[in-house]
Amino acid sequence: MLIDSHCHLDFPSLAEDREGVIARARAAGIKRMVNIGTTKRDYPAIRATAKNITEVFCTFGIHPNHTHEEGETVTEEEIIAETAALKTIGIGETGLDFYYKYAPREVQEESFRRHIRAAQKTKLPLVIHSRDAELDTIRVLKEEGAVTGVLHCFSSGRVLAEEGVKIGLYVSLSGIITFKKSQELRDIVRDVPLDRLLVETDSPYLAPEPYRGKPCEPSYVVKTAQMLADVKGVSFDEISRITTENFFRLFTKCAPL
Repeated sequence: MLIDSHCHLDFPSLAEDREGVIARARAAGIKRMVNIGTTKRDYPAIRATAKNITEVFCTFGIHPNHTHEEGETVTEEEIIAETAALKTIGIGETGLDFYYKYAPREVQEESFRRHIRAAQKTKLPLVIHSRDAELDTIRVLKEEGAVTGVLHCFSSGRVLAEEGVKIGLYVSLSGIITFKKSQELRDIVRDVPLDRLLVETDSPYLAPEPYRGKPCEPSYVVKTAQMLADVKGVSFDEISRITTENFFRLFTKCAPL
């Protein structure tokens, strides 16, 4: 029994075979999937997918790479209103991405701060994206104060992992942990407390070994969990139990199993 804490079921490569994707996830023992919001324009479809599929829940947020786009500026009040939906269990994907440079840094940061403040008011967890922005991510989080959330698809350095755990965040691992060149990541994860770990696919991206090069899907989270179990020196069943318990501790609005 596993949970895919971060996927994009409405992205085209998964949406065109959604029934098959969900069926394979069920067959693999995936009991919950969180369909992550990245834009305001796509949120109605994301919310509808969650409404129509028992195992699927969702989040609302504006990905940092979309924060500069027309119609994608949201207020704290808008975020709070959108997350009132029954199966909307978190806020994000939000954060900072200084790798692609699609949106100006100051625009990304202001959007990130609004998401943080909405999370504080709603008590919902943040889904945080941080790429080439470790120190700024930590700075903004500390300046805004206490918040709960997850560093999703973690592939950053040790500083972000350690500081994130200190301020109460969880660390979620994707298929990247299975890649041959990811030994540094595995070394960092080895030191992250078990009670702060989640697993995800970020599908349709970052398919784990042995599926690299193919569109990723929620059923593949099994491979990520197995690698995480190996890194932590515990059984697959144990890592499945722990990451599932961690998920429900973080996403308290999600209906329990």
